Amino acid sequence: MGITDSPAGKLIRVGIGGWTYEPWRDNFFPAGWPHARELEYASRRLTAIEVNGTYYSTMKPATFAKWHDETPDGFMFALKASRFCTNRRVLAEAGESVGRFIGSGLSELRSKLGPIVWQFAPTKRFDAADFEAFLELLPAEVDGRPLRHVMDVRHDSFRCAPYLELARRHRVATVFTHSDDYPSFADVTGDFVYARLMSAQAAVPTGYEPKALEAIAGCARRWASGGEPDGLPRVEAPRDAAPRDVFIFFINGAKERAPAGAMALIERLG
Repeated sequence: MGITDSPAGKLIRVGIGGWTYEPWRDNFFPAGWPHARELEYASRRLTAIEVNGTYYSTMKPATFAKWHDETPDGFMFALKASRFCTNRRVLAEAGESVGRFIGSGLSELRSKLGPIVWQFAPTKRFDAADFEAFLELLPAEVDGRPLRHVMDVRHDSFRCAPYLELARRHRVATVFTHSDDYPSFADVTGDFVYARLMSAQAAVPTGYEPKALEAIAGCARRWASGGEPDGLPRVEAPRDAAPRDVFIFFINGAKERAPAGAMALIERLG
């Protein structure tokens, strides 16, 4: 299954979180499909995967190289950065952890290295000086390959103009989270858009109702063309920009429905 092109020529990638989940062996993977080949199967039906394991454990370069080789051309991995970088009282002191994570072999993914997701605890409040010090620690490249950073901020104090100004000045994206549990604001701060859909319903085969999937497809096209969709929560008025890549992940809620939701969205995007 190919990557979806937007009218402006930018790419819309749609995926799920991880590829190893027991319930998917009943409703996504074919019966008896080898566990060792689950990434191979998932990557040919989706166009991106967000990796959560890198948040908890340090992977080896050989692991990233293996993921690269098992997936088709055009596929991308978004990687959650190590929790040791972000789960700390003083973010400015994360330099050693950031360096260790970035240097763990990410470049072995080559062209399949997508955004790096920096996830912060729900209790982490916005502190402009400390957060800027953290952003200054994030490298622009690794082994000559450009890096794209996205902030997954989970405290309502980030819903403010000073945070948006800071993120835009440092050219980092901000996760748009479709969830009642975390702050949900769609202000675009980077040159790509990253959305995490976390409100899937178990009673709906695709997690989201058909009308909701149509609306999500419309948002994706609008983002890719450089605009901002109507009707989403924001801190500031929307602002149009240049066309941009878009990443959308069905990531939580009724997780067993995530692959069906992602594939249904890919189908709607054409």
